[in-house]
Amino acid sequence: MTVNVTPHLNFRGEARAALEFYRSVFGGDLVVSTYGDLGAAQDPAEADLVVWGQVSAPGGFRVMAYDVPAALPLSRGEDPFFVSVRGGDVAELTDLWEGLAKGGTVVQPFGPSAWAEAYGMVKDRFGVTWVLDVVAG
Repeated sequence: MTVNVTPHLNFRGEARAALEFYRSVFGGDLVVSTYGDLGAAQDPAEADLVVWGQVSAPGGFRVMAYDVPAALPLSRGEDPFFVSVRGGDVAELTDLWEGLAKGGTVVQPFGPSAWAEAYGMVKDRFGVTWVLDVVAG
């Protein structure tokens, strides 16, 4: 049996923009289904919101997202999760870091650390905190 773990991010009206942003950083394919596509819109104003979306890149990156309908509560809390991106190439992760940091807030600058050749933490413009590091060889 093979098990894969994919972060599933919850938004309020920003899922499509977030998925498009992540695709611009990581590449890959974007698939989006709206509440209207599935005939599941409780409120006609929410028909174009994302009921399920995913970015999947050839290198193994995958993230899913959806828009929580207004009728349901949404509380992101304070740092309820981090999304970890690990790789073996500092240059490749540097490019990803720079993409995620556009419009975001650097929590820990990307660079050498005591436990990794490179490590950093950034909160992107959608409020998602990303941890990037180079796997120790």
